[in-house]
Amino acid sequence: MAANIREILKTYWGYDAFRPLQEDIIAATLSGYDTLALMPTGGGKSICFQVPALAMEGVCLVVTPLIALMKDQVFQLRKRKIPAAAIFSGMHQKEIDLVLEWAAIGKIKFLYLSPERLKTNLFRERLKRMQVGLLAIDEAHCISQWGYDFRPPYTEIYQIRELLPKTPCLALTATATPKVKQDIMEKLHFPDSAKVFIKSFARANLSYSVFYEEDKPKKVLQILKNVQGSAIIYLRSRAACKEMAAWLRKQGISADYYHAGLTQEQRNTVQQSWIEGKIRLIAATNAFGMGIDKPDVRLVIHTELPDSLEAYYQEAGRAGRDEKKAYAVLLYNQNDIQNLTKRTLQAHPSSAIIRKTYQSLANYFKIAVGSFPKDSFDFDIEDFYKKFNIPYTEAYYSLKKLEEQEFIQLSESFYLPSKLHFLLTSQDLYNYQIRYPEMDSFIKTLMRLYGGLFSAYVSIQEKKIATQAKITPFETKNKLEFLAQTGVLDYIPQKDAPQLQFLTERYGAADLPLNEAFLAFRKNDALDKISAMTQYVQNQVRCRTQVLLEYFGEITDQICGVCDVCIQKKKQSSTTQLLKNEQDTAKISTAILQMLTSEPIELRLLVEKISTHQGILQSEKIMTALKKLLEEELIARNQFGEIYKK
Repeated sequence: MAANIREILKTYWGYDAFRPLQEDIIAATLSGYDTLALMPTGGGKSICFQVPALAMEGVCLVVTPLIALMKDQVFQLRKRKIPAAAIFSGMHQKEIDLVLEWAAIGKIKFLYLSPERLKTNLFRERLKRMQVGLLAIDEAHCISQWGYDFRPPYTEIYQIRELLPKTPCLALTATATPKVKQDIMEKLHFPDSAKVFIKSFARANLSYSVFYEEDKPKKVLQILKNVQGSAIIYLRSRAACKEMAAWLRKQGISADYYHAGLTQEQRNTVQQSWIEGKIRLIAATNAFGMGIDKPDVRLVIHTELPDSLEAYYQEAGRAGRDEKKAYAVLLYNQNDIQNLTKRTLQAHPSSAIIRKTYQSLANYFKIAVGSFPKDSFDFDIEDFYKKFNIPYTEAYYSLKKLEEQEFIQLSESFYLPSKLHFLLTSQDLYNYQIRYPEMDSFIKTLMRLYGGLFSAYVSIQEKKIATQAKITPFETKNKLEFLAQTGVLDYIPQKDAPQLQFLTERYGAADLPLNEAFLAFRKNDALDKISAMTQYVQNQVRCRTQVLLEYFGEITDQICGVCDVCIQKKKQSSTTQLLKNEQDTAKISTAILQMLTSEPIELRLLVEKISTHQGILQSEKIMTALKKLLEEELIARNQFGEIYKK
């Protein structure tokens, strides 16, 4: 078996050996054990489920909460000629159906999907026909109510496990406290025989530093001049990312920005330019970095406080994955601490505000008490909060809480591209082109621009098609709709609004069965996390790596020696030692002058006398004192090297 998995690693990834713990995790999974793997960011978690899945029969179901992560890993697998696909919110029903059919008939090896997708009847029906070799749960901390990114649908994954009684489960996370670790295993119904692998959260090559700073851009520039190489700067707002990148470019540093508001094409272009080293720095929100394979990041800077040490550790850990020297720097001031507390309280609105938002939502869509709309609605949140005079943050976080408690479901895929899929075979399409010559040129343009139209739904750009076909975008859309109506292809036009769906019948606001105790628990837990974050940045005494390790349940008396606290202590120790040396030298100099006369004395005898006088032999310090006295011409040496007082 070991030879087989190493062969897989070499064939698809080009590596000769596994990183620490990877092979142990893979071996446990292949032996059929339910397994929990806690590995720091950059520890190579994905290989831990991808390699055993390739060594097994059947499809590997990968549950992950992030669309960007799904897309990136599917792209990376396909690049290695490994069949993979993903299902995520915003995809058309027909497209989802096609991907599930591929999984059922064994045409794909990895199927990435969100935890919400596991609950759908469509998925569960297809699951009956799937041969599932492995169930992998990525970002497993989302299962725990104590996790920093709790997702309620994760807690129901055990229901799928009941449908796959012989399929091993591998849960992976980069950030889990002891409480979270225990909760993950309980929520996934792991037996006592389950294996747990924990790689130390210590990163010997990563230097953590925290600086209290009012002029952050100036400090950022100073850091970038001192530390060469690829870098990420994390900021909270999209506007701040754009402004920082523009300002750095004016300072002569190649930089660009990245956030969820960019189109997919823009994000891909920026990301690829950074990965290839065409630009040095990315100014980004926390939407950037998940699943991106760039090992040579030398520097990660945070200019604002993350919401938790888990989030900070994960984002900072994107530096130095190649295990070479790297730096994680956090800049803060008193306003940041106040803003962090304010944001946390805003993110946990009162039940009265949540009920008010729910009532407004029902009024917005004109839904009567007791009715249960089955369709999703186009949802313009800006229009919603303006119409009902609800502050934006209040509305946004109330909607999140309503989603968390499963009263509604929101799709945040605001601007999905249009998609095409040919329904005819290539031969039938050829016959169609002969019968309808006026569509021949247009169909050829589609096939020239996009590959894979017969086997999958492919993202398209109507403007690009129009340019190539030398017609207007309006005519392009008409032709696509005509081809869809005549059964040649399936055309899914781009949606331009997020979707909202009610998951229960509409309640009266006062009767809405909110879990008040859980709302209070989540708020208190969030406040505890920001308290730990605040203590971390204000700490000036303990090694920062020690503080982080302790937070994740790993106790050590070893200091890193490279964080700002350790470096400051070294400087203080050096200064103290220097001062002591100077004091010792002064005492010895006084003793020498008291002992010497105008009569010369051998150097050896003088050293012995001084050593006896001082109580211990300190020849190095005595020589330093003699050198100083000679330079000051208070003593002299004759031609025989003997010392005398002038």
